[in-house]
Amino acid sequence: MRCPYCGNEDTQVKDSRPTEDSSAIRRRRICSACGGRFTTFERVQLRDLVVVKKSGRKVPFDREKLSRSVYTALRKRAVEPERIERMISGIVRQLESLGEGEVTSDQIGEYVMDGLKGLDDVAFVRFASVYKNFSAADDFRSFLTELGNGKSARHEAGDDD
Repeated sequence: MRCPYCGNEDTQVKDSRPTEDSSAIRRRRICSACGGRFTTFERVQLRDLVVVKKSGRKVPFDREKLSRSVYTALRKRAVEPERIERMISGIVRQLESLGEGEVTSDQIGEYVMDGLKGLDDVAFVRFASVYKNFSAADDFRSFLTELGNGKSARHEAGDDD
């Protein structure tokens, strides 16, 4: 692992332990050249995933891109980072357990929408506005009406949250 301070390749692991949700291994490292200390997180990757875009183009799955889009939707919302990371790790596990090497961007979007719906309503609507490509206020109105109809149908069935 390259030192972020001096670029030296010779670093030593001083401590390793799993993260609280066991989705990664946290390693404390020290650089033999400059003495700099830093932390790395290593995640187990079960399978190399390829994302098939709407255009048909294929790109490698990027967990960081998924994370950025989730954190953008949740910007300035009072949701604990641990809950966000658990949701992101859950989405990645779902994708990897599909048994396919390729996933569509639509599949990823639906998993994110499902996850955000359980975390924060505002973030859910923010993400949906980008994912579903809202272009006018009426798009929001229609979406919120649909969302409201779905909730009222659940309440009528006695399936309250």
